[in-house]
Amino acid sequence: MSTVFGALNRFISRLDSESPSQNSRNASPYGFQVLRNKNLEIPVEPWYDFIVGINGRQVDNPDPSLFATEVRNCAGSSVSLTLWSAKGNRSRTLALPVPTPSPTLGITLQWSTLAVTEDVWHVLDVIPNSPADIAGLLPYGDYIVGTPEGNVHGESGLGELVEDYLSRSLRLYVYNHEYAVTRLVTLTPSRTWGGSGALGCVLGFGALHRLPVPMTEPIAGPGETLFETARFSNEERRPLSTQPPSQSPPLHPPSSSATHSSDLLVPASITSPPPPAPQPAAIPIAGPQRGAKKPRATAAANMTFDDYFREGEQKSKEEDFAPSSKTAAPPPPPPKSAKAPPQEAKSAEVTAVEPSEEKEANGAGKEAEPERSDG
Repeated sequence: MSTVFGALNRFISRLDSESPSQNSRNASPYGFQVLRNKNLEIPVEPWYDFIVGINGRQVDNPDPSLFATEVRNCAGSSVSLTLWSAKGNRSRTLALPVPTPSPTLGITLQWSTLAVTEDVWHVLDVIPNSPADIAGLLPYGDYIVGTPEGNVHGESGLGELVEDYLSRSLRLYVYNHEYAVTRLVTLTPSRTWGGSGALGCVLGFGALHRLPVPMTEPIAGPGETLFETARFSNEERRPLSTQPPSQSPPLHPPSSSATHSSDLLVPASITSPPPPAPQPAAIPIAGPQRGAKKPRATAAANMTFDDYFREGEQKSKEEDFAPSSKTAAPPPPPPKSAKAPPQEAKSAEVTAVEPSEEKEANGAGKEAEPERSDG
């Protein structure tokens, strides 16, 4: 019994998991999908554009005769069509003139659900020398949107189609986002090309891999509203401000007598910060203490780039011992005197007198003395 109940629970859980996807596809909106456009003056893209409204009313009837009758009723004037594009899931309104002789638009339509555009595979990576690489698929820019071989639905639909065309030519419709063109690519899936997979590429499927907005559309300018602001049911609508844009709102809160505007956010209090306390002047020191480190000068808050460069240049000169123009000049040389300096007695040049000669000189002197006394 437990086995039977277990199998029944698994079957019910499988039905619950599959029912949301089926219900979402059945409950998705419908419209006339453009299959062919013979009138080049009408800016409508086949396969990507759906007509979901006409003359301000939603198209909810799949009968094409009613749509054709509405167009013929606008002969001689213009018809307003509401188009939904699969590129970015955007809607736009287009006014087209309807000629009187033949009140037709020149487009071929098919009643279809908008969910068919969700079956898109984004090419994320292409392995070299693979069937996808040989066919010319480009990573990140290419999207596989369909095939002329038949309809492909679901994430596993492309894989099943590839398995059916192994070693045979398979044609795929590929849209390139960068160039905004759709081309027909022919490739041959194979399991023997030398790598993993039959195509040799990495594909992405799901909400994150939908067709993006064309790059040719203008970018939203500054100040434009991209999303409407959600409001609660009990929230009152605020009146628009009557203050001209040239005037700026006051910084300080108005007085109690002034009227408060409902669309201005007035801060509680905006007060200027107190001025910084004056710092005491540094007391000069008589002389640098021996062994004490030289204090480093701190850069001021308002120092400019020139001051930083000048300070760096000064430090470089001090480190390289480069002479500076602000340093004191070297002392001048001593003046030259007019008189020659006194020459010292050279003891080496004085000839020494022999002792014998000295005695003879002394004897001659003594002999001469009596003669001077007698005369």
